[in-house]
Amino acid sequence: MLKHPYIDRISLTIFALAIVATLLFMNGDTFGLRAASRNPVYVDRLFDPSRVHRIELFIEDKDAFFESATEEEYISCTVIIDGEAFKHIGLRAKGNNSLRLTEKCGLTRYSLKLEFDHYVAESYHGLDKFSLDSSFQDNSYMKTRLTFDMMRQMGVATPLCSYAWVTINGEDHGLFLAIEEPEEAFAKRNYGKDHGLLYKPDYRSLEDKNADVALRYTDDEFASYDNIFRNAKFRITDADKRRLIASLKTLSSGKALDTVIDTEQVLRYFTVQVFVVNMDSYLGKTGHNYFLYEKDGVLSMIPWDYNLAFATYSLGMPNPINDSTLYVNYPIDTPAAFDIMSERPMYHQLMKDSNYYLTYYLLFDQLIESYFESGYFEHFVEQTADMIAPYVRKDPTAFCSFEDHQKAVETITEFCRLRAMSIRGQLDGSLPSTFREQEENPDAYIDASSVWLPDMGELADLKSK
Repeated sequence: MLKHPYIDRISLTIFALAIVATLLFMNGDTFGLRAASRNPVYVDRLFDPSRVHRIELFIEDKDAFFESATEEEYISCTVIIDGEAFKHIGLRAKGNNSLRLTEKCGLTRYSLKLEFDHYVAESYHGLDKFSLDSSFQDNSYMKTRLTFDMMRQMGVATPLCSYAWVTINGEDHGLFLAIEEPEEAFAKRNYGKDHGLLYKPDYRSLEDKNADVALRYTDDEFASYDNIFRNAKFRITDADKRRLIASLKTLSSGKALDTVIDTEQVLRYFTVQVFVVNMDSYLGKTGHNYFLYEKDGVLSMIPWDYNLAFATYSLGMPNPINDSTLYVNYPIDTPAAFDIMSERPMYHQLMKDSNYYLTYYLLFDQLIESYFESGYFEHFVEQTADMIAPYVRKDPTAFCSFEDHQKAVETITEFCRLRAMSIRGQLDGSLPSTFREQEENPDAYIDASSVWLPDMGELADLKSK
């Protein structure tokens, strides 16, 4: 039970807003609003999550494609999706470390990207681009799928995804996760025809300061935000650049945050982000792996790339990196070291405001109660595991054995179960919710010593192939 002198008032406010949102949703046409959630055709086809789809790729020179995969250059291919053929589609490998390390280990299980309008004016029933995720360092095949489902349940604008059995030139290639890329189709589906702009902030080198990736305001020069602007998904103007920089300047001040942030969406995003302990993210050392949406100067964040979530990212982590008890109990008030948090204004400035901080707690309470304590989580994992098991068992390029996969499913399930218990304790005050409190109360934690984090997937799995 959450305790705070203003909790009833805040709860009633959120409830009232939910009623208004529901009425607007149900009567959008009456009020002249466009229902952005009206599904385009591709939603119920490729992204039907109740079954494993079939994607057949046909490449003129398969060997040459894999030999040059790390160049990330598009080639033309024919793709057949659940029996429906599309020609002259752009295909390339994708990834950062996953791409490099897959090549280094002599493997061909690259994540892939398919762009329907790369060569011709084509789409898959309105979808312009999607990717095929290889489950790199994810023996459960579920890290991204599970996180996206949590985001969706929390009302965050989230890419669609579904499992797909992939073949290349008639040969089985394995089970992949098909993911809607946040571009034109995604923007229309979530925000309507008159949508705003999408960016994927990313660094060129971790040796740089990368203040722009962290969404920090530095000055008014366009060049200072190259990591954002060069990764714009739509054509942008100088006016668009000035507007975004102005929003970051206001964000840095910590004042009038609701004028430059979609605070409800961003708080919902961070609730899940903190739960899954994803350190290869905005709240991690790298500060990337998210999409930024901007409309009329208002910013929000879109989830992306969770194969290293659930405390399985090693860069910058304290030793020992396999301390599951540390990460199961990772504090929700300080989900990163202060030197990192203080340089992540999208999170830090919100948490400095008592009203947003309390809303964050209420949203965490909602997530734990509706997703985990309700029994939904166990059912979702069991149903998903049963559906993909026959495909994982026969996957010719899998990074792990089927037995390792089963162990990974058990491990991620137990991690989440214990994580939910710890956060419930942090919410009601029975467990510490900051690093300082944990240091002062070293015995106040949920024991997670039975969880071995590498069972969810590690680099050693690639080397054993």
